[in-house]
Amino acid sequence: MMNSVMTNPIQVSTFLICLVTAMILGVLTALVFFYRSRHSVGFAISLAILPMVVCIIIMMVNGNIGTGIAVAGAFTLVRFRSVPGKAIEIAALFVAMAIGLILGMGYIGVAVMFFALAAVFVLVLTRVNFGAAGRGEKQMKITIPENLNYDGLFDDLFKQYTNRIQLRQIRSTNMGTLFELTYDVVFKDASVPKEFIDDVRSRNGNLNIIIGDLTEGDVL
Repeated sequence: MMNSVMTNPIQVSTFLICLVTAMILGVLTALVFFYRSRHSVGFAISLAILPMVVCIIIMMVNGNIGTGIAVAGAFTLVRFRSVPGKAIEIAALFVAMAIGLILGMGYIGVAVMFFALAAVFVLVLTRVNFGAAGRGEKQMKITIPENLNYDGLFDDLFKQYTNRIQLRQIRSTNMGTLFELTYDVVFKDASVPKEFIDDVRSRNGNLNIIIGDLTEGDVL
């Protein structure tokens, strides 16, 4: 099974085996990459069907000079997602396309082995929380009026309640009448102190304060 099963012309049995394998590995790839991860139903279905699509494209141009063009075209599909994806989603797309490419060339055993190794690797890294943000790190967004000078406005509060804080982004909102300050912050206490929120509210005119876990999509 480590040799290519592809023949010219392509046999019906070979065609079906490759496509069925692509469908199975596509579904399994989606399950692996979505372990402990939020995702949309549409993206899950797209990821599951992608190996089959790439497989049929490569099979149809097998042995032809158009193979290179087809492969390049398949990988550029990543650019046309309507919503910018997380890094893990982009990685999932490339793995799915690689599986489809290998199966399209008839290397069923290689595709299965590649999926198995990739799946184990991804699951282990996910299990150990590899590359996660520092313990207790959160993202905080503070809204202030546009006429309020934010430079040094909360420095004494940050010194009192946090171990580390970094200003990530300043964004104007509400037709330019408000500023939204985004921070990466590590509080001294495990929970967010209510006194800290009350003190910030007293300085930002009781406007919005949002504090949540720092996720991949939040990192700039």
